[in-house]
Amino acid sequence: MPSHEDLAELLAPSGTVLLTVECQQGVVGPDSALPELAQEARSSGALTRVALLVAAAHESGVQVMHAVAERRPDGRGSNRNGRLFRAAERLPVQQLTGSRAVRVAPPIEPAEEDLIVRRLHGLSPLAGTDVDPLLRNLGCRTLVVTGVSANVAVPNAVFDAVNLGYQAVVVRDAIAGVPADYTPAMIRNTLALVATVTTTQDVLTAWKRRPRRAER
Repeated sequence: MPSHEDLAELLAPSGTVLLTVECQQGVVGPDSALPELAQEARSSGALTRVALLVAAAHESGVQVMHAVAERRPDGRGSNRNGRLFRAAERLPVQQLTGSRAVRVAPPIEPAEEDLIVRRLHGLSPLAGTDVDPLLRNLGCRTLVVTGVSANVAVPNAVFDAVNLGYQAVVVRDAIAGVPADYTPAMIRNTLALVATVTTTQDVLTAWKRRPRRAER
């Protein structure tokens, strides 16, 4: 883990964006299409920590971006080239555009200045979406990744961020996957090789009492 000084420099608000991955009602909410994942995100405290990080980002002037996965009611443009996609089509809760399922889930409280990026395809919040150009326009150098799942979307986000030249930071206690012991194994054996791994408390400390920046 980096020193507090190095982490504070890496997380300087003017060059940092906090990304929440699929922290939406239909994924981590009470009526989730994936109840095992939702239960793990909540019981582990990961979702609560994401909410704490979002609130701290708002206070310190760090841009927040919410990556939401959804599909059209007719499924047009959605992937079908994998078991995961075909299984999702049969779930009782669908992540339909405009529905409650694709709203950011409590206890996270989005602010007016947050950016919400919605995707209709793929596994990654970054590949083929508006995330990368928005990050570049914001002057982002460091992308802080939180949310679900450690199985699929979170590692995709981290790998794509690194491939695109960003410094990726993984908040290890603010992501969740299933089974519970998969998340620390994924972080230790894979994500730690390409990203800075830290904790919610260390990020909060780095952002503590920082004045809000001017608009980007």
